[in-house]
Amino acid sequence: MSQLCTQCPRACGVDRSETVGFCGVSEGFCVARAALHHWEEPIISGTRGSGTVFFGGCNLRCAFCQNYELSHAAKGKTVDGARLTKIFLDLQERGAHNLNLVTPTQYARQLVPILREVKPLLQIPVVYNCGGYESVDSLRALEGLVDVWLPDFKYYSRELSMRYSAAEDYRTVAEAALSEMLRQAPRPVYGEDGTLQRGVIVRHLVLPSSRADSIRVLRFLAERFGTDAFLLSLLNQYTPQFAAAAPYPELHRRVTTFEYESVLAVANELGFEGFLQGRASASASYTPDFSEDTL
Repeated sequence: MSQLCTQCPRACGVDRSETVGFCGVSEGFCVARAALHHWEEPIISGTRGSGTVFFGGCNLRCAFCQNYELSHAAKGKTVDGARLTKIFLDLQERGAHNLNLVTPTQYARQLVPILREVKPLLQIPVVYNCGGYESVDSLRALEGLVDVWLPDFKYYSRELSMRYSAAEDYRTVAEAALSEMLRQAPRPVYGEDGTLQRGVIVRHLVLPSSRADSIRVLRFLAERFGTDAFLLSLLNQYTPQFAAAAPYPELHRRVTTFEYESVLAVANELGFEGFLQGRASASASYTPDFSEDTL
């Protein structure tokens, strides 16, 4: 890369061949895990699993991240483009329903030549699984290379996004990013097996003591984009076991049934289609084992 990095909205402007920016990674691809994963939304996991590639580093580093080892500590092995291409193709050979790039934001433009090379060899869709804090220019560079966009829409409140993700402008940035994703994939398209081949799924994680903000997020999305252009995945998997939550007392508990179900009621009232999670999903057991060598 050897140029000043502006791949994400942080636009740190560092030379990642010499140092790291907010995301915490250098110019090589830091990969923590590559394996079939069965705990995504049903239309992503299917019956054989999603071919997930978990990248190290993150441009948000949320205080409550369940993949803390990756987002905050940038755990993983550094691989070059040739090795990453082989990882992608190996996952397809193992029967993955899709190639699922998890937290790829800090590598967005670096992935363009890799995906251009590998895309003609793939018979499965490419999923871009991200935190929603994306550069529109980087998303445009990926046009034609990504089939399914799987962003978070984490916050409405500027105060919350600053407190937990050091990103006061999160909502406006995520709105612009989602608009671009929907331009590229305006309607869900399904395969014969029921898995998503093209489209957008928006994830929102309900946080403790933030029920009102979650409701604002849903009302904002419905007003801005409607409720039929994308699928909504309303997550109930927040767990307080991760060390990053320590400075925030309000995050030291699980989401209550009332908090989640009251947000779900608004989602149903607004007419969103998509997915919900039971309370059993709020467990660290659903977090992948990043100590296992899968590369």
